[in-house]
Amino acid sequence: MGRVEKSIEIKAPPEKVWEMLALDRLPEWEEGWKGHLKGVEYTSEVRTPEDKYRVGATAHGIPKKQGKSIKLNFEITESLENKKITYRFLYLKARVHATYILEPVEEGTKFTYVVDYEMPWSILGKILGKLTTVGAGREYERSLENFKSILEK
Repeated sequence: MGRVEKSIEIKAPPEKVWEMLALDRLPEWEEGWKGHLKGVEYTSEVRTPEDKYRVGATAHGIPKKQGKSIKLNFEITESLENKKITYRFLYLKARVHATYILEPVEEGTKFTYVVDYEMPWSILGKILGKLTTVGAGREYERSLENFKSILEK
């Protein structure tokens, strides 16, 4: 299993940071999804804004290019309002869990982004996983900068 963990301090309260963590907001700032997804649409019922963050909420990604067969289905597996949210998805046969942790700090929020993933294909998957970790780390740093930029406007 591979893991990438990155943190950044944002000059915004946890409540404001939390609002950006809804699944349908991911393409706005998440570098990996910006280029591939036109949007994210909830597949579970959303009657109130809070429903977007509840455990069991599901959504699917809408590819930018028609005919693309990217099937991306998200499910929230853990949710502690203004503190932590985890969702899982399957991407190119890799099982991925993304966790966002919010901690209040003197000037706003420390935002930690943790991605755990498991590649298929035994030994080949382990080699690919190590290579992926290096590239993904840079991608996550860009995502954090995008996130911070949006919230500090």
